[in-house]
Amino acid sequence: MAGRKKRAATGRPYHHGHLREALIEAALAEIRRSGSTGLSLRAVAQRAGVSAAAPYRHFQDKEELLAALAEEGFTALASQMEEAGARAANARERLEILGQAYVSFARSHPEHFRILFGPELADLERHRAAQAAGERAFALLVDAVERCQEEGSVRRGEPRSLARAAWAMAHGLASLAVAGRLPDAEETVPRSLSLFAAGLGPLDRAGGRGEA
Repeated sequence: MAGRKKRAATGRPYHHGHLREALIEAALAEIRRSGSTGLSLRAVAQRAGVSAAAPYRHFQDKEELLAALAEEGFTALASQMEEAGARAANARERLEILGQAYVSFARSHPEHFRILFGPELADLERHRAAQAAGERAFALLVDAVERCQEEGSVRRGEPRSLARAAWAMAHGLASLAVAGRLPDAEETVPRSLSLFAAGLGPLDRAGGRGEA
C-alpha cells in the first residue's frame, strides 16, 4: 500500500521517501556489527527491511554507499570541529581544541572514522562530495595554523604543511583511542596536543630560521 510505513531491521520505521537515509543508517549498523570489509548492499537492504534491489535506486555499488557515509562523516566531523573551535580564547588554543574535537569525533563515531580513512575509499577523488567535505574539515586546521602564525605562536612556513603535521598528530591519537589503546584519553589527548602545539612554536627563538 502506497505511503505505508515499513519497519526496518534497525528497529526504526522506514518511511517512503527516506530510503537513502534508511540505507545509510542500516550500513552503519552493519559496519558496527561486522566491519566494512564484508559489507554488501544485499545485507544493508535486509537490515533496512527493503528489497535487495532497493539500494540501487541511490547507490550504484558498495563504494558509492561508502562514499555517502564518508561525506556524512566528514560533514559531521567538520561541524564538530567548528563548534568546538569557536570556544577558544586565542589561536593556539583553537588549534589544540580542533585536535581534541577530531579525537572526540573518532571516539564517538568509530564506524564513520574507520570508513573515512579505510582502504575501501583510498581513491576519494572519485567521489567529489565526500572529498569536498573532507577538505572542509582540513581547511579548519589550515586556518587555525594561519591564525597562530599571525599571533606568533606557530613558526613561519607553508600553512598546509604544518596543518598536515597537526592532522597526523590528532589522527594518531584518534586511531589509538578507537583501537582501545589509549585508556587515559581524557588526560593524554589534551596534554599531547598541547605539547605538539608548543613544538610548532617559532624556531627563531632558539636560533633557528623560523621556517618549516
